[in-house]
Amino acid sequence: MARPEQVLVLEPQHELKFRGPFTDVVTATLKLTNPTDRNVCFKVKTTAPRRYCVRPNSGIIDAGTSVNVSVMLQPFDYDPNEKSKHKFMVQSMLAPYDMTDMEGVWKEAKPEELMDSKLRCAFEMPLENDKTHDDDTNKTVSSSASSVKTEHSTLPKSASASLDDGEVKKIMEECKRLQMEVQRLREENKQIREDDGLRKRKVTSVAALHSTSSAMATSAMREEGLSTRVLALCVLFFVIGVIIGKLAL
Repeated sequence: MARPEQVLVLEPQHELKFRGPFTDVVTATLKLTNPTDRNVCFKVKTTAPRRYCVRPNSGIIDAGTSVNVSVMLQPFDYDPNEKSKHKFMVQSMLAPYDMTDMEGVWKEAKPEELMDSKLRCAFEMPLENDKTHDDDTNKTVSSSASSVKTEHSTLPKSASASLDDGEVKKIMEECKRLQMEVQRLREENKQIREDDGLRKRKVTSVAALHSTSSAMATSAMREEGLSTRVLALCVLFFVIGVIIGKLAL
């Protein structure tokens, strides 16, 4: 079954032109317009993902609105005799009315629901009389493009494009969940500390009680020993008295 025609209007329609010099990042703009009364999901793909940074590379275009996609070509050694074989494809589909997860919509999309348009890339160097004007323009562009290049080099290939609203929402929810988890762990740590303090106070009380009991037992033993000695002396004196009495008689 043939795919439906592309509902988005592309500007330019067939070719993305990148004008040198290519010693720094060169940017081309692709405008996507949605003339329908339905929201449209889109993706921008390329045959050379390491050579380009696309922002945004996916998203939703509301009915009757447009989106400007920046396609940034990374610096390279330009060879005028070499023709560019790089291509781009804009893939789109009508957004479901009850859509909640855009990534899930793409995974579940049927082939007959997908629409696509292809563009080729063209590289060209400025003419000699345009170089002076382009130098001034490139100085302004290079300052912003350098920051983009640095950020692009530190990100994974899949994360080189800007985050859409759904991804931002997921990240915010994850941050909120982590904050709640940290708060819960703090409360548990506080409770553990309180329980540990109570346990230490109980151990101290038991130790003090044990010490007091030991002291009382020792004192009782001493008193019992003293009483035994007095009784022994009394018996001894009684026996001596009996013996002296018998001798006297």
